[in-house]
Amino acid sequence: MIPNPIRKVLSSIQQHQVRALLMGGQACVLYGAAEFSRDTDFTILSSPGNLTRLRRALDDLRAEVIAVPPFEPKYLRKGHAVHFRCRHPEAAGMRIDVMTKMRGVEPFSKLWSRRTTMSLENDSACEVISLPDLVKAKKTQRDRDWPMIRRLIEVHYFENRGHSTRQQIHFWFLELRTPELLIELGETQDGVPQHLVLKRRLLRFAKRGTALELSKAMMDEEAAERTADRQYWAPLKAELERLRHTRTHA
Repeated sequence: MIPNPIRKVLSSIQQHQVRALLMGGQACVLYGAAEFSRDTDFTILSSPGNLTRLRRALDDLRAEVIAVPPFEPKYLRKGHAVHFRCRHPEAAGMRIDVMTKMRGVEPFSKLWSRRTTMSLENDSACEVISLPDLVKAKKTQRDRDWPMIRRLIEVHYFENRGHSTRQQIHFWFLELRTPELLIELGETQDGVPQHLVLKRRLLRFAKRGTALELSKAMMDEEAAERTADRQYWAPLKAELERLRHTRTHA
């Protein structure tokens, strides 16, 4: 069940026709890989009209910016997240984070075209970032994201392996982070398609007897993603520090 404060946030976003996709922990909950998340994260279209609609939704929620950067398009387009805290009685204390650009993730127009529309228990609909795009967005330097990626894909694999599509099979080959399941997938598919091996070199180990090699290759793959994320965020974090310093000494 979606808690009432989150339902209020989703309702306001929908009521004001904001072009936004739910992502982060709440999306993981809806995809069945998490039980609870305190925050509500969105990726949004950063057009002037959509930002105006978002401001109206935030006003409805009595949401205030709680940290740097300020709510300005230039910071969103650089890749920053803007953080809000709701004061509306039905969503009191709820934190909302919005972003419009993420490392390794395609522009919003592409994300919107691949979105998943989910029905909630109150008969309302929620636009959610697609599972493959959510997985890409989760490839960060944060420790908590990698177990979540593994659970997201495992849930999807177990739910669909008995009636899988070609697209789902390719997704599993490229993203599964459980060595045993990747080996199992290779066996059920009579091997790994060569064009996928070229995209993910560790797939050459996706066969019986190579679980240790596969596990090490996955660790190396994760380490490379973490390093890339640190490098991506280094200038953004430096800018946040300058903004904090400016605000403190204003």
